[in-house]
Amino acid sequence: MSNPALNKAFGSHVVQSPTQPPQFYGEQPRQPYQQQTTQYGTTYPQAAPSPEQLQNAYNQPPAHPVDMGRMTMDDVIMRTAMTLGLVVLTAAGTWALVLGNPSLVYPAMIIGAIVGLVLGLVNAFKKEPSPPLILAYAAAQGVMLGAFSMMLEFMFPGIVMQAVLATLVTAAVTLGVYKSGIVKVNTKFVKFVTIALFAYLGFALVNFVLMLTNVAPGMFGLRSGGFGLAIGAVAVLLATFSLMIDFKSIEDGIAKGVPTRYAWSAAFGLTVTLLWLYVEILRILAILRGD
Repeated sequence: MSNPALNKAFGSHVVQSPTQPPQFYGEQPRQPYQQQTTQYGTTYPQAAPSPEQLQNAYNQPPAHPVDMGRMTMDDVIMRTAMTLGLVVLTAAGTWALVLGNPSLVYPAMIIGAIVGLVLGLVNAFKKEPSPPLILAYAAAQGVMLGAFSMMLEFMFPGIVMQAVLATLVTAAVTLGVYKSGIVKVNTKFVKFVTIALFAYLGFALVNFVLMLTNVAPGMFGLRSGGFGLAIGAVAVLLATFSLMIDFKSIEDGIAKGVPTRYAWSAAFGLTVTLLWLYVEILRILAILRGD
């Protein structure tokens, strides 16, 4: 499924060429030279630029996207680093807090998950990106992940570092595969991933309900043993596909010249996908270590 925030941000903004202003039906073509000015009721033609002025203008370096207020890859990288950095900081703070107060593990997980879900939905369907809301989402996710990671680290020492490294390697390989063109992110690909994601979300919802009602007890409910590993592998694959769609959406947005502020939407989309990938890898490692 393509990220709603990226679709909303990058799907409808196209920057017109600055060399020729838009014209409307019935309007005479605008002349760049021989413009006229009116002073005290008299019209005077403006002088055309001299050859030296034209040559000086021609020799000027081309305008950079930053100068024109358009989003660049540097903008996306910087804001993604900010959101992920805030996730790490809040996760580390939550880790230290619950380490000295183990009774706060579940409250921190539940509150962080609920607040993160609400803010995630708000950011995904908001017309314009809101940096404070996006950073608030990152902080809430950091609280949830800090408590969840600390709990699993206490049960399986070393698992968090393994999950972090696996997430970084998987994201790097995914980027390499996308840039190589081995996987074509086209309409059919997006539709396939969208259908698969809805199926996965349906299973996750059923599993959550079964866990709440103790029909499927345990840390992960139905997601345990060999079946849990299979579902985890599918989830990781879907997360990598979603990451490719995010890359494609960002590239298209830069090509269309969307405004700089939408770099926050790109950062939000990448953060959501990367955190999902980390959680799925962490869950797979916990199942393997538990067995």
